Amino acid sequence: MRSVSIIGIEMTNFGRLEKSFKEIAAEACVGAMQDAQVPPKQIEEFVLGNFSSGTLVQQETIAPAISNSIGLPRIPATKVEGACASGGIALRYGYQMVANGLRDFVLVAGLEKMTAVSTPKATETLIEAEDREIEGRTGLTFPGFFALVTNRYSQRFGTTREEIAQVSVKNRRYGAKNPKAQFRKEVTIDDVINSRLIADPLRLLDCCAISDGAAAAVLCPTEIARKFSKEPVEVIGISQVTGRGAAFEYEDLTGFDSTKLAAEQAMRMARVSTKDIDVLELHDCFTIAEIVASEDLGFFTKGTGAKALQEGQTEIGGKIPINPSGGLLSKGHPIGATGIGQVYEVVQQLRGSAENQVSDAEIGMAHNFGATGTVCVVSILKR
Repeated sequence: MRSVSIIGIEMTNFGRLEKSFKEIAAEACVGAMQDAQVPPKQIEEFVLGNFSSGTLVQQETIAPAISNSIGLPRIPATKVEGACASGGIALRYGYQMVANGLRDFVLVAGLEKMTAVSTPKATETLIEAEDREIEGRTGLTFPGFFALVTNRYSQRFGTTREEIAQVSVKNRRYGAKNPKAQFRKEVTIDDVINSRLIADPLRLLDCCAISDGAAAAVLCPTEIARKFSKEPVEVIGISQVTGRGAAFEYEDLTGFDSTKLAAEQAMRMARVSTKDIDVLELHDCFTIAEIVASEDLGFFTKGTGAKALQEGQTEIGGKIPINPSGGLLSKGHPIGATGIGQVYEVVQQLRGSAENQVSDAEIGMAHNFGATGTVCVVSILKR
């Protein structure tokens, strides 16, 4: 198999965008090709991560629609879907094509336009990522699921409401400096715990927001990457794992098998350990999700993630800087775009051009998590 590198990236602003889904996608895709200095005629395949375009923008067959709109009319164009991990899956598919020698240049992207429908409709759509025959008809939403995780974690490890709220405080502080983030205002612990109740004990500022946005990357064989980019970033590890499909299937709601296994497989492939990772973009869909995932990924032992946060170990300059972009809690969460958006942020860090730069970052990780842990993609990148 060939080594694969990212030679071009772009990401739109995340938030309520007054643009069509094609315009949003074009901004990211064309920008990534320009960054890679690769003209459209050289792109051999297009892979799009997208969750629910049929419901949210009334457009199925969305990958060919976008491919045609950006001047890629006759190449294979395929949508892949795995709830919130759709973008990570797109990266993995593109990686496999290049690694196996099937293609030399692949454009991968993630897209979601969510604000064209009402919040209740968007919430109803998100529930479609659950197993409809098991939990989807019970009324359990994703805030409800992660509220269960929060309560169980707090009961088991004695973690306080204020400690969990600190995740939002940290990420909103970083997000305030990210020009592409949906929310660019710092918050306090009191702001978080006094914000509107969503699913007890989770409050509004514990939850990421529905958003519009897109991100894209151009992949090619590492051996020719420097012909196109002065700062190529190699994909040295990537893994996708299927986890459990419903809350009742977990013996312990304080951890997720899919994250643990995906991290183990990706690090084994990359021949690195957690000690080698300099920066981590982690799927903080809710405040508790960052704490739990930081443990599942192997950076902290079970039950110590909140303490590590309080000690500053997840800050820039700490043991493992987590979400210096501001994460989903600041950037927003346009479902299909998030996974590639995380990769965009890691590449920026490894290029040394991030807004909240981690000093001398050489290896970064992206953790893209979908549904109730039903799917997880972990990617490891190296400059």
